[in-house]
Amino acid sequence: MKCEAEQTQGLQMEEPQEISSTEGGCVGDIVIEKFLIESKKSTPHVQLACSMQHSAFPLDGNELCIWNTEDPSQQLLALRGHHQPISAVAFGNTATPRLICSASPDRVIMWSLDECREKVLEGLIPRGTVLGTLLGKVLYLRFSPDDRVIAVCAGNKILVVDTESQSTLVELEGHQGPVTAAEFCTWRAHVVISVSEDRSFKVWDHRVGSLIYNSPVLAASPLLSLLVVEGSKQLVTGCAEGQLWIFSLVDRHHYRCVTRVDLRKKRESFSTRRLDSNPGSLPGEPTLTSHLLSPQRSLSSLSGCHVGTTGGRKHVRPVKPKVGTLDLCWPQAGLVREESRLPSAHELAKGDDVEVTLPVLGLAHCELSLGLASECGLLSSENTSCLWVGSSAGLLILNLANFELEAVLHYKNFRNLSIQVAGSCALRSKTSDGKAFCLLTSMFGNGIAGLKVDPTALLRCQQRPTLGTRLSVLPSSRVLPTSPLHFGVVESSAQPARHRQPAARSVVKDQPLVFHSKVRSSGYTSAPHATMFSPKTNIKNDCKRSSERKNSYKWKESPVQNSPPTRLSRWLAVADGRAAVRCVQFSGDGRQLACGSANHLALVFGADLTGTPAVFPGHDGPVNTVCWSHDGRWLLSVSQDGTLRVWSVRRTELALCLGKDLLPKPVQSAQFYYIDTFILLSSGPEVQLLTYHIDTCKDEIRRYKPKSRGRAVVRLPMTGAVEVTSLSAVNDFYSYLVLTAGRNRTLEAFDLNVGRSAAVITEAHSRPVHQICQNKGSSFMTQPSQLYNLFATTAVGDGIRLWDLRTLRCERRFEGHSNRCYPCGIAFSPCGRYVACGAEDRHAYVYEMGSSTFCHRLSGHTDTVTGVAFSPSASQNIVWHLLKGSPPGSSGYTPVGPGSCPAFTLDVSPSICPSLNRSTFHHCKFSSQVG
Repeated sequence: MKCEAEQTQGLQMEEPQEISSTEGGCVGDIVIEKFLIESKKSTPHVQLACSMQHSAFPLDGNELCIWNTEDPSQQLLALRGHHQPISAVAFGNTATPRLICSASPDRVIMWSLDECREKVLEGLIPRGTVLGTLLGKVLYLRFSPDDRVIAVCAGNKILVVDTESQSTLVELEGHQGPVTAAEFCTWRAHVVISVSEDRSFKVWDHRVGSLIYNSPVLAASPLLSLLVVEGSKQLVTGCAEGQLWIFSLVDRHHYRCVTRVDLRKKRESFSTRRLDSNPGSLPGEPTLTSHLLSPQRSLSSLSGCHVGTTGGRKHVRPVKPKVGTLDLCWPQAGLVREESRLPSAHELAKGDDVEVTLPVLGLAHCELSLGLASECGLLSSENTSCLWVGSSAGLLILNLANFELEAVLHYKNFRNLSIQVAGSCALRSKTSDGKAFCLLTSMFGNGIAGLKVDPTALLRCQQRPTLGTRLSVLPSSRVLPTSPLHFGVVESSAQPARHRQPAARSVVKDQPLVFHSKVRSSGYTSAPHATMFSPKTNIKNDCKRSSERKNSYKWKESPVQNSPPTRLSRWLAVADGRAAVRCVQFSGDGRQLACGSANHLALVFGADLTGTPAVFPGHDGPVNTVCWSHDGRWLLSVSQDGTLRVWSVRRTELALCLGKDLLPKPVQSAQFYYIDTFILLSSGPEVQLLTYHIDTCKDEIRRYKPKSRGRAVVRLPMTGAVEVTSLSAVNDFYSYLVLTAGRNRTLEAFDLNVGRSAAVITEAHSRPVHQICQNKGSSFMTQPSQLYNLFATTAVGDGIRLWDLRTLRCERRFEGHSNRCYPCGIAFSPCGRYVACGAEDRHAYVYEMGSSTFCHRLSGHTDTVTGVAFSPSASQNIVWHLLKGSPPGSSGYTPVGPGSCPAFTLDVSPSICPSLNRSTFHHCKFSSQVG
């Protein structure tokens, strides 16, 4: 069945001039209104369509208007064939033939753009192919990737129609409300995903007509938009209340939810960041210069044309455009020229109180160039993708790695834009000139506008100012003479090396051997004759033993292709009582494992978990922190009793104790620093750098008199004098930076080379950070130097955030694990490719750095997993432990935990992923089984 259409007269379009900045020179286009059309009928809630070169929208209700956004010589197509208002329009995905489909309650028509234009050039009337009739109100159309089938969302069902035979292949029924959007999975052509006003999404196999997955109800308002992200294999859907949900489409992830994004809160935080970075107007803000058009013109374009009617037929005539401006004028006021600049940070924040919700009207990929991603501070353009979000109030760019807004464009801030509140929105991520195209219809009027947005200029305008000198964990200069670190350098260099003095002959005076006697001893008092050692040279040696000994100390290569552990193979009981294990850490050589428990003990096991552990008693409270020295000789422990103790690992005894005499406030966290030169600790609102001396005298008689001591070198207070909740610094190599977290949810970096604060990150989490973890690597594995600048933070109820010291911004978020009540620990793998964490659902999670969803979930526990640790020698060895007990604050809560004694287990299953060295991946866990 064919359908006739009409074609308008020829049209020559002229490109508008670039919009330049009045402050700071030209920064390029940000937004250009390409055209404005006044329709006879309002079209606030319809599906619009944008392709690489065309945009399509309903005109006057039942006409399909196709506008070429790239080639001004192309003619404007106004296709007729529908008798009722058009409600949905969609372009095909293939370049040849270029297809477009339109739907109304009476007909669904498919058009070929090339054939339509050929018919027009021949003076004939183009025709379309009717795919279906009387299907009801169609809210959404979507072609398959190969354009062989099309999904028609009519009412509560989805019709899959064959475009060649014009027959309905299958009807997908199951939604309880009208289907608002549907998308085909590009890497699985037989899968189609749909969202509905019933507030859920469904995954279908349209070849057999079966339901694969049915989600629960997601929101209190209807789901309006849908997008499938092929690169990260994720599903993004948005609702009418401004909420976004992101789900993983990886086969083994079972459509798990990655995160939920509240656009209103994200916009408020974005405005706050801009206010904090620059309270005044931003430099180099471009302006939009425009005129307003009289509404007497029924159909007009701002790109150099005017569409009118004569005798019931439309005609188009060229109009000379205003150079560098948009042609607009006020009624009864003549032609007025106005300038509308981008809002200042204060105006941007002030306008946030007006909009209550941001309904998600459209979603599209946002393609950024590699240079722009690096310039704007994006960590990795290969793994970081952005998303255009179109709403009634404006356009937003969302980073899918850290789920933060990168840029916001409000229509109302460009006061002379024709449409201030949008009813429908369609986005095209990239056109031929690298800009994005946005097609809008007015919510309260009859206007239809096309906007061209330059994401490069938008991001450059709204990015936060960077520091003059980027921070780095790796030092770029020598230690300053005035630096607190210079104290340790001078002290170590001032001590001469102790060399054994050669034996020398000395004259021994004659002394009587018998009391009150002059008897001389027969040679006993004479100086002994020293005999030098002479090596044996007559022994035959084939060098076999020495070569064997030499080869025994070679590092072993680890396998490149391995998979993480999936089963529990061994476990070991730690204590016989009700004590819970609170922290674990491997030694630098990976041969020993230290843990602190709630029964006031610190324990040291062998890495293979065999033999009897070494016990370090003496604390009067649960041990919360254990830390190894760089050489592995000393073990540092911090307890809830507020003391810091350093233990000799070999002799299993206390070497140094720092308490209230030196530290007036309890120690929260501590570690060795600057390759064991200092001890770094937090006490109250201060970060203290201590130099220490440990007496290694083996005199058994004088051991009762301790000579070990510590002394504060410098005290650095946190900004705002808030309590320090966590600190971290590198001890494996010389580094000047110390990272701290405060009770007021801030992160602060101190440069100890100059002895002051270097940077402050406010509102790092929604709750106080309880752990900072740096990517420190290990002595057995080398990483690219830039990876050492990454660190992770975690807070209860706010997941894990990955930060980059060079940009001081969150680069990625990990939120797939459950952590709402108890602080769960995190750890980097030595290879720098993974982050592991504990969770309250009795699992340990492993995240890959390039993905926001976890790649493996390790099971076997019976309660909350509170800590994890990787082995530095075997790049995939991981230890985790749990804390037994009721939730804090409940009547049955006890810090040590009820039930049987905790145990820890070892999994020696092979592991790891590409680009990692060969090794075995084993994990130790503390469970509640009796060993």
